[in-house]
Amino acid sequence: MQQPASPHASPTDLHGLTRDELRALITSWDFSPVHAARLWNYLYYEAAGALDSAAMPDIPARLMDRLQAETAFNILPVSHEARSTDGFTRKYLLALADGKKIETVLMRFTGRVTACISSQAGCAMGCVFCATGQMGFARHLTASEIVAQALHVQRILKAQGERLRNVVLMGMGEPLHNYDAVMRAAEIMRDGSGLALGARRITLSTVGVVPGIMRMANEASPIHLAVSLHAATQAERSKLVPAAKRWPLDQLIDACRYYAEKLNRRIFFEWTLIDGQNDTEDHAHAVGRLLTGIQAQVNLIPLNPTTGYAGAPGHTDAAKKFQAVLATYNLPSTIRQRRGIDIAAGCGQLAATS
Repeated sequence: MQQPASPHASPTDLHGLTRDELRALITSWDFSPVHAARLWNYLYYEAAGALDSAAMPDIPARLMDRLQAETAFNILPVSHEARSTDGFTRKYLLALADGKKIETVLMRFTGRVTACISSQAGCAMGCVFCATGQMGFARHLTASEIVAQALHVQRILKAQGERLRNVVLMGMGEPLHNYDAVMRAAEIMRDGSGLALGARRITLSTVGVVPGIMRMANEASPIHLAVSLHAATQAERSKLVPAAKRWPLDQLIDACRYYAEKLNRRIFFEWTLIDGQNDTEDHAHAVGRLLTGIQAQVNLIPLNPTTGYAGAPGHTDAAKKFQAVLATYNLPSTIRQRRGIDIAAGCGQLAATS
């Protein structure tokens, strides 16, 4: 039974609670679970910025008083919005309560809209070609702050008669470095009475945090896994991805093989194409050999420019030749459609600076 909060206790963050936890909280205060259902509906369909008795006339005044005194939820204010000339991409600089800022991206593709959301303010992984890695680590986001980003995009889409159906945890930060909050957020986003995102419509991208991959496998996490590979040898990968020194390539591939076999599920391997560094047919053969026997798909991503890295994107012809080689290993692959490059909204460009 949850006790009343002390005057100095932090408020309970409602967007960080599952529906069952919200019901348990309300009933622990001796109110009907019916009110929990109404509050959940408000949080995920109607919330405009505050716990407002006028907006929720069916909530008893006594319960509203307690909610206002002991709880809070995240409506993240927009510090800046940028719209790409491609017409498909919007980037939002969102402010957190402590003054930190994060970036969230709305991307349109044929037949779908995807929210690219952040899991940390900054990132500790230090990938050399990534703007977030170049800025360093500030802190983990809470589950509520992660959910709030998806809700931000959902509100925008709802105003246009649409709904959010896809989320990628590929924004700022390393999701598996913030495992518990990310998985809690994914559970909340999947709730059928809330955002109702299918598990296979949520994809988490990791730089290769081996303990997190093993944990996802052992816990049978239902969401998709993407692994940022970028190199097929330990020496080459450690130059691009400092985390490879902590979790070497052979350990990473063993973890991926374990995950794929235990869950009988495909892994998406991401490969940033850097001109002259990792975009040749020899590199493609190395990828094919490395991933043999793993259920895999390779997503080829031409390098996006950042001020802290001098590399250039691989050319289209090189990408197509890379694909052709992968096909000889029966490895499916795609060349990712670039979105929002002109507003620094592409993969590896998020830095919470504008």
